[in-house]
Amino acid sequence: MVKDVKYMYQDLLNKNKQLAVIGLGYVGLPIALAFAKKIKVIGFDSNPKRVDMLKNNIDPSQELEKEAFENSDIEFTADLATLKKANFFIVAVPTPVDDHNIPHLVPIQKACESIGKVIKKGDYVVFESTVYPGCTEEDCIPIIEKISGLKNIIDFKSGYSPERINPGDKEHTLDKIIKIVSGCDKESLDQIELVYKLVVSAGIHKASSIKVAEAAKVIENTQRDLNIALMNELSIIFDRMGINTYEVLEAAGTKWNFLKFQPGLVGGHCIGVDPYYLTYKSRELGHDSQVVLAGRFINDGMASYIAKKILQHIIIHNGNVKRTKVLVMGATFKENVSDIRNSKVADVIKELKSFLVNVEITDPFAKSEELSALYGFELTDKLADDYDAVLVAVPHQAYKNLDDDYFTSISKPSAMIADIKGIFRDKIHNRHYWSL
Repeated sequence: MVKDVKYMYQDLLNKNKQLAVIGLGYVGLPIALAFAKKIKVIGFDSNPKRVDMLKNNIDPSQELEKEAFENSDIEFTADLATLKKANFFIVAVPTPVDDHNIPHLVPIQKACESIGKVIKKGDYVVFESTVYPGCTEEDCIPIIEKISGLKNIIDFKSGYSPERINPGDKEHTLDKIIKIVSGCDKESLDQIELVYKLVVSAGIHKASSIKVAEAAKVIENTQRDLNIALMNELSIIFDRMGINTYEVLEAAGTKWNFLKFQPGLVGGHCIGVDPYYLTYKSRELGHDSQVVLAGRFINDGMASYIAKKILQHIIIHNGNVKRTKVLVMGATFKENVSDIRNSKVADVIKELKSFLVNVEITDPFAKSEELSALYGFELTDKLADDYDAVLVAVPHQAYKNLDDDYFTSISKPSAMIADIKGIFRDKIHNRHYWSL
């Protein structure tokens, strides 16, 4: 047993050792900067352009202001030689799914390969990326062991502490969210707890095993996914009944134990992705998930449903679909963020364009060049005054002060205002209004 592991927390606190965060996206960067206020940190990212921006106190994800970088003992790098100076590694790289909804583990595998080249006896590695139960010990650690020649528990320690950072949320920040931690043994669990206590004031929950911590992460978002799927299915049913879903939810919400979820597009890299990690592992173990996949089926189908509602209105009021124009307001995966990854708005746009509808897109947060590279469409420079439909796809704060006169000024008298999240309910009177 390597005795240095017992003193990891104290050595980090005394700045005799350094902590490294691998992956400096919307999860990794806040973690790195939080620790850098307390101890010495190496912020590592494989993208040199991102690293250059961070060196200039610019967050590429546009989540943090320049002030967040101040008074931070941090060194940003894309160089493995610099990473060798670290002794406590936190992995916060993306874990998406591929086109077939199979876990895409390449980013986390590459992170493990990098760690395997620099890890030393007595070091720690903690994973924060979302994975299926068993991934850390069965898939990640073996890569590190093979490349380094070291053995987990004997030569180095490992753990898992699922990230709970919510993009665009200024209230539930890292320090205010209870942190789950786990370790490969009791010693590592105690040390990992102490390390995270440096930056988390809300409290630490010590899971009994790494698998339990991994499972906790995937079911957090699976539960939300299923509840939103129920709301989406209810919205389809209520639409056929001619009643407004949000009015129903307001009424039902007066009961003390009614869970207040809303219908909508489910994109991003958490709720729309994590359930597939669970069902993938379930399938490996011989169980085909019924409930979880049913929720995914409903939520993944909402983009097509919304597009068809718009198309139905257009066909009724303007038979020549090729000559119609639709404005889509919002392209990011959620409100008030710039992240466009796994945005289901793109699926709505694709569906509309497949019927040869002319679609224009606007968004105060998204970048046109990023949308073009990822989805093949750009933002419009100037709005028209004759749209056949306007889809308010993302409820950005910038849209919430718009009124009936605004929508009247940009659309035809027969136009539909499709408001996915119902932010303009009872405010649109001069045009046909529809929401989930």
